[in-house]
Amino acid sequence: MSTSANLSWKIKLASFIVKFIMKLSCRSDGTINRRLSNFLDYRVPASIKPINGVQTSDITVDSSRNLWFRLFIPTNTGGGNDAGLPVIVYFHGGGGALSSADSKGYDTFCRKLAGEFNAVIISVNYRLAPENKYPCQYEDGFDVLKFIEENPYFEGFPTNANLKNCFVGGDSAGGNIAHHVAVKACNYEFRNLKFSGVIAIQPGFGGEERTESEVDFARALFLDVEQIDWFWKAFLPEGSDRDHPATNVFGPKSVDQISGKNFPATIVIVGGLDPLKDWQTRYYEGLKKCGKEAYLIEYPNAFHGFYSLSPEQEESSLFINEVRDFIQRQSSAAAAKCMD
Repeated sequence: MSTSANLSWKIKLASFIVKFIMKLSCRSDGTINRRLSNFLDYRVPASIKPINGVQTSDITVDSSRNLWFRLFIPTNTGGGNDAGLPVIVYFHGGGGALSSADSKGYDTFCRKLAGEFNAVIISVNYRLAPENKYPCQYEDGFDVLKFIEENPYFEGFPTNANLKNCFVGGDSAGGNIAHHVAVKACNYEFRNLKFSGVIAIQPGFGGEERTESEVDFARALFLDVEQIDWFWKAFLPEGSDRDHPATNVFGPKSVDQISGKNFPATIVIVGGLDPLKDWQTRYYEGLKKCGKEAYLIEYPNAFHGFYSLSPEQEESSLFINEVRDFIQRQSSAAAAKCMD
């Protein structure tokens, strides 16, 4: 099935370049040419001087495993908010094997989110597969939450940020990480952090079954089924299949970890041309079956990663509005609970 007939040549060229870089970097044996992938991944430094109304800084959590995060602080807050700025702990995509918090694309994207949502973004630089397989990424994400919990006034953190109104989110593989970090957070007693929501942007889930969307969009733009399989092979423990609980969170090998727990309200963003669409929809349905508050937003003409090409895609503006509305609703609900 064609997925590119109505897309511009710029998007098609960008897709070709992304896939070319992946093919060069990701070896057929499940290893990665890290030197090449790092060379092709353009990094940008943090900037205390605001760029597009957002200043950034890098905070080290554990230098021994290169665990750190980039802090994005909006400077044009329009007079501020009595409740303070929401805080979003964000996990980048890249199949759990590529990209970083200082990659040019994610620096630009998180800067945009901070400005559009008037929120503090904490973009986590977690360890990458295949050198660091499951569950390293989840451990890194959760350790960042504990770092903030234990150091709520670390240097550079804005005084108008509201840690009682915290979200976890991510795109693609980062959406998968956000879910699992939120699950771990349900079993930990935080004093300074309270979680208002999960923002799952085309989250990376899967299973052994080949779904209809995987068949229909096997050669989709930016992310195809062959690449998806490679990423799971690089991420999962040796000998595991795609029904591993990390991948198929409501599948036959998974245990219910959220029923009866205070799992946050979740917004799930789905693209109609994404091979992972069916798994993302099943994720939403699984949350609902467990009695959790969940919202499914689908853009029929959106491919995997559409949100990163805002000048080209009308859907990316709709996406910003939907997520902003979700953050505002959940922030209001959190504020109401605090007043009870």
